[in-house]
Amino acid sequence: MRSDAPWTIERISDALGTPDLVQRFLGEINTAQADRLLAVFTKWADIAGDLEEAFDPNDPDVAAAHRGEEPPGEWIDITDEVKEEAARIRSRGAA
Repeated sequence: MRSDAPWTIERISDALGTPDLVQRFLGEINTAQADRLLAVFTKWADIAGDLEEAFDPNDPDVAAAHRGEEPPGEWIDITDEVKEEAARIRSRGAA
């Protein structure tokens, strides 16, 4: 859910969500030359906006991930079936 609040360095950092992305953003914004500062800011505001729009914090799966938990619900592990299908495909000579 996208907020109408103006983008700031703090808001972009919050919206990025992961320490790695925040570090990349801050590194780029802090080392940008004056004539590139707005372009770097705009690039990261767009990325943050896309992330904010894609991950609705009211979604139970997103909320669980933010808490470091497994998403709710029953998950069916089909790893073995996928591996078997891949082996069948490879045995027929497909790349």
